Amino acid sequence: MRRRIGVVMGGSSNERDVSLQSGRAIADALELSGQHQVVRIVAHDERDLLSGLREGSLDAVFLALHGRWGEDGCVQSILEMLRIPYTGSRVLSSALAMDKLKAKELFRLHNVPTPPYYTVSASEQAVLDELHGSFGFPVVVKPRREGSSVGVTKANDAAELAAAVQNALQFDDEVLIERFIASKEVAVGILDGRVLGAIEIAPEGDLYDYHAKYESDRTRYYMPARLEATRYQGVLNLAERAAAALDCRGAVRVDLLVTEGGNEYVLEVNTCPGMTEHSLMPKIARAAGYDLPALCEAILSGATPAKSNPTTPAVAAPSAAEPMRLAV
Repeated sequence: MRRRIGVVMGGSSNERDVSLQSGRAIADALELSGQHQVVRIVAHDERDLLSGLREGSLDAVFLALHGRWGEDGCVQSILEMLRIPYTGSRVLSSALAMDKLKAKELFRLHNVPTPPYYTVSASEQAVLDELHGSFGFPVVVKPRREGSSVGVTKANDAAELAAAVQNALQFDDEVLIERFIASKEVAVGILDGRVLGAIEIAPEGDLYDYHAKYESDRTRYYMPARLEATRYQGVLNLAERAAAALDCRGAVRVDLLVTEGGNEYVLEVNTCPGMTEHSLMPKIARAAGYDLPALCEAILSGATPAKSNPTTPAVAAPSAAEPMRLAV
């Protein structure tokens, strides 16, 4: 008997278009096998999502949502309460990975190197120069809780920094300022704890931003990443440690910087990697022997059963609490 698999896509975040592309690709891939009855759930908001989940009589959910309430633990908490198995990391891991500040604090706790940083809130803009102090330039400015490089800008001086912070605050009420490190950008794919490999990204400009990721045909990819064998293995090990620090599972992509001087830094961990034609996870998986249908089947096979008390009636999940800011 074929299982009913809901592919949830869309959402209301700034990454909605990317999510729709990922969701369609996943649904098409799952349908190719003929093993599943695929239900495409295009959600615009929470009510939309709950309606699709409850009416679908689903055996499992394949999450293709990106951004807020899609990969930050909110939808995962709803699925836990509805006791529907789902792909990817659990609630807490998803929330921590999406929050760049909290992820960095855990990286530091687990001795995972990450670029130096500090945060600025909307109320602190007036004292930005004081906060920046001797931090130096250039820096990369990014919203604290966004993905797909939404709102990310490089700043080379104080004037550019102020403008970049103002831009990033359109997407979040707190901004991360991170030291720019001249380096190769490398992404590592991990599937159910197995490291698949590392790809090198060579954008046309200094940053692998939204345009370079999803719109430009001039971004170059090298699979495997152009690194000496011992260093390549070191990068894979570091990515594995970063994912473990956040207790991630399922399909995971770890983004790193690799310098000419022999240093590696973890930028972030993505718990719901994109599956579009431009996305890195399918490129990495293909080199490891997984075409897109095989990759989607492997991800689906790891769908996490919910652990709710079977005597407790299912209810809609509460809104996720705003993470508390800690001083760095």
